Amino acid sequence: MTAPAAPGRRRAIWRRLRRQRGAAAGTAVLAFLVAAVLLGPWLWPNDPGFIDVRARNMGPGLAHPLGTDQLGRDTLARMLAGGRVSIAVGLAAAAVALGLGTLIGVLAGFFRRLDGPLMRLTDLFLALPVIPLILVAVMLFRETLSRGLGPQAGIFALIVLAIGVTSWMPTARVVRGEVLGLKERDFILAARAAGTTEAALITRHVLPNAASPILVSAALGTANAIVTESALSFLGLGFPPDFPTWGRLLSDATPYLQDQPGRALWPGALICLTVLGVNYLSEGLRDALDARGTAR
Repeated sequence: MTAPAAPGRRRAIWRRLRRQRGAAAGTAVLAFLVAAVLLGPWLWPNDPGFIDVRARNMGPGLAHPLGTDQLGRDTLARMLAGGRVSIAVGLAAAAVALGLGTLIGVLAGFFRRLDGPLMRLTDLFLALPVIPLILVAVMLFRETLSRGLGPQAGIFALIVLAIGVTSWMPTARVVRGEVLGLKERDFILAARAAGTTEAALITRHVLPNAASPILVSAALGTANAIVTESALSFLGLGFPPDFPTWGRLLSDATPYLQDQPGRALWPGALICLTVLGVNYLSEGLRDALDARGTAR
């Protein structure tokens, strides 16, 4: 059997992905946003935390292309800094959820005796109200982690863990279904007959062949984590008030919607563009990695 990561298969996947216009557009939008937030300190060197009371609530101008907030801080600089935080939270939380979901899905699909208990655990987590649960976790542990790791690192770790631990269930279900079909395939049965251990079967044969749904789940999990973090920051339960995120900027702009609607428009637009870009990319990945669907 040809390895999933063979150069020929990678080229075929890349050709199918390039033909997906939505995926190309989503990738371009994401690449632009990531480059902007990463290169922000060099492209626009204004300090996002610098307070200039004399320049508060200014409209767009040469000195401040997107205006200033109620404390005179540059909105563009805070947007770029907030993007770094929001995207980092999304990627880290998606990695936590992906790791947990893949582990539980593989164990449930490969070992029959673990299938029932692990799927009931998954059903239990699916029945829990996610946002209230995260709010309770943030309220209970934010002070402890802030004292131990610092106000920024502690809240970052808490939000990443809270989102990741409450969003692994869809990945677990998808991976379990994929593993249930893979473990009955001829190459798995042949490897088992040759004396391959179960750990080697999982790492060498099952996981590489289940990479398609895992990658799609990773992309969708990133979008979900960004939205969840933005909701927490909008409610005032995310990062400290002086630490910009897109959700915090959106929350700070709500009292000024009538006078300065742009202050709410820009962070909201960036959240929407990021989530849409990730969703289009995940859809393109799903179609590109599904050779049977492409052949049809």
